[in-house]
Parts: sequence; C-alpha cells; structure tokens
Amino acid sequence: MTRSLSRRLATLAAGALLLPGAAGAQETPSAPVPAELRDGALSAAVGFGAAIERARSLPPLETLLVAVDGQTQVDEGFRGSRTNASTNIKSASKSVVSALVGIAIDKGLIEGPDQPISDFLRADFPADPDLRLASVTVGHLLSMQAGLERTSGANYGSWIASRNWVRDALARPFAADPGGPMLYSTGSTHLLSAILTKASGRSTLALAREWLRPAGVEIADWERDPQGVYLGGNQMAMTPRSLLAFGELYRRGGTAADGTRILSKDWIDRSWTPRTTSRFHDGRYGYGWFIDRLAGHDVAYGWGYGGQMIYVVPDLALTVAITSDETQPSGRSGYVQELHRLVAETIVPAAEAQRATSTPVVPKS
Repeated sequence: MTRSLSRRLATLAAGALLLPGAAGAQETPSAPVPAELRDGALSAAVGFGAAIERARSLPPLETLLVAVDGQTQVDEGFRGSRTNASTNIKSASKSVVSALVGIAIDKGLIEGPDQPISDFLRADFPADPDLRLASVTVGHLLSMQAGLERTSGANYGSWIASRNWVRDALARPFAADPGGPMLYSTGSTHLLSAILTKASGRSTLALAREWLRPAGVEIADWERDPQGVYLGGNQMAMTPRSLLAFGELYRRGGTAADGTRILSKDWIDRSWTPRTTSRFHDGRYGYGWFIDRLAGHDVAYGWGYGGQMIYVVPDLALTVAITSDETQPSGRSGYVQELHRLVAETIVPAAEAQRATSTPVVPKS
C-alpha cells in the first residue's frame, strides 16, 4: 500500500472528516484554461528543456512526463519524487473509471450510456425514492448530470463518514433534474464503480488490472468503501509512468502500443464530446474528461486534487502527465492555471518543433 493512501485510510478509521485543504479533501474544479492560452502558443521555446526548467520552478510539481508520437521526451522527477513510484492521482481517476465503463459497454456488460442505473442499483435505492431517481442513467453519472446533491467539496467528509457510500449518494436530495446542469460529484463516479461491480460480478480493481494492464497501466492501490466497493473517482494509486500510459491509450485511439484493442475509438469520441459546462467556469466536460483548447489545439484532460493531470493533444500526438503535492488545492490557488501555462507555453511549442525528430529518453530506473 502506498504511504499516501495509508494516511487516507488511517484518517477514515479515526472517523475524521476531511476538510478543504486536507490531504483527502475534494476541490470543485473551478479554473478553466485561461482564454489567452487557448488560441496560440505564447512562447517560442524549442526543445523540452524550457518545460523541465519551468516545471522545476513550481514547488508543488513532483513529476513531469511528456510523450510525442509515442516516444517519451521527458521523464523527470523533482525534489526527490520519482516517476516509477506510486502516487495518489486523486480525481484524475475519474477518467480511468470512464474508460472502464467504456470497456464494459464494449464487452456487453453494460448496454450503454442510456441504461438506467436502476437496472444495477435498485436494491440500494431509498425506501421511498424520488421518482426522478428512476430516470438517472449511466451517462448522467459520467457527465456529472445526475442531478443529485453533490458529495464533493464541503459534502465530501460527511459522505465518506457514512456507513454505506452507495446508498448515501443515492439518498441525496435532487438539486436539479437528471440531464440538467453539471454537479461535479465523486459520488456519481463511485456509483459507476458499484455498477461495474454489479455488472461483472468482480471488483472494479480486478477489472482495471485485467483490462488496462496490456496498455501499461498498473493500479498499485485503491481505497474501498465499507462494503468493499472501490472508490470511483478518488484515492487511486499508480506511477506517473502508468498515468502517462493511460493517456497514451487514449491518444492512440484505444489500442495498446502493440496494436491490441483495449477500448473502442467510439467510446473515446463519446468521452471527448462536450456534454455540459461547469457552473463555476466555462470549462466543458464529457464523460470523465474536461475538454478545452491549449495554444490553438484541442485538448482533453483529467484533473485531480492538488494538480494530478493527464493531457492529451490529439493533433500533436502529444500526451503529458503531471503529478503534484496531493495535500494542497490546485483550483482556488491558481496552480492548475500554472500547469495549463506550462503545457501551452513550453510543451506544445516543443512538440510542434520536434515531432519529426523526437528522440526517446531512456526511463530512469
């Protein structure tokens, strides 16, 4: 078990509520890509040295990995951090859960995004449920449009202190109708984990290890709820290299490096189709991914508390993985915008300049 997750489990065992700013807290994504970074690169930096130096100057940043056309260009750890050591990717794991749902659909375990969650979770519904609960679909959970009161932000601590996280999430009052505005909630992604377990008869961790391992993605540890359901959307440990490999799976259109099909291209297209917009900013959201533009290029990215990031820029064949201090918020602090700038101002120009002649960096042991 990783040290960071051990700390989280100890906190839960003590019954402590995780407050904003604490290591297990949930922040509400509230910092879109700044407008000035969307339309064109602001730096003429050539080569990835500028990116490494910029990354080194950001105290929370722990590791930076960059791949172009499938070749690793940057594999750097800072201040003692290592790219081959497991770390908590926090809510970036929501993108991973989305992939697992897509694979389950490909395999026929789930009918599709329009399937009602009642097909899987009716036994966990409240005794006298709101009638709208019957119309919540798998897709609503993926796009954060279930309408149920959020379990993230200020509500996160009370949610994980409950005896049954699935039932608590389902018993929350409706704040909006299903299919309405985006209500970012880890509880929604946790319900997806419960659905995967119900649909397959196996744990979500077992599915993830079997389905994603061929793509080089290895989950080292993952927290569970009191009933043993793995926490969809938070507290997942993997190495930064595995996080990069996950982004590469999407960058390649759903295949492993050897061409083995892991995930359908159709699911990636669906996941990267904007379906809603954050009420806190104009950032668009698909199925477990934020969608925006950086330096004139379309980008899809996953974002976890503290600045755990995976960026995919398809037209540059560019994938970027960043891990950061998991104990500090990245949204309200402005740090996530510093990460967007790092990518837009140094990494994108270098990728544009070096795509044709990139030389792999040998991973550090």
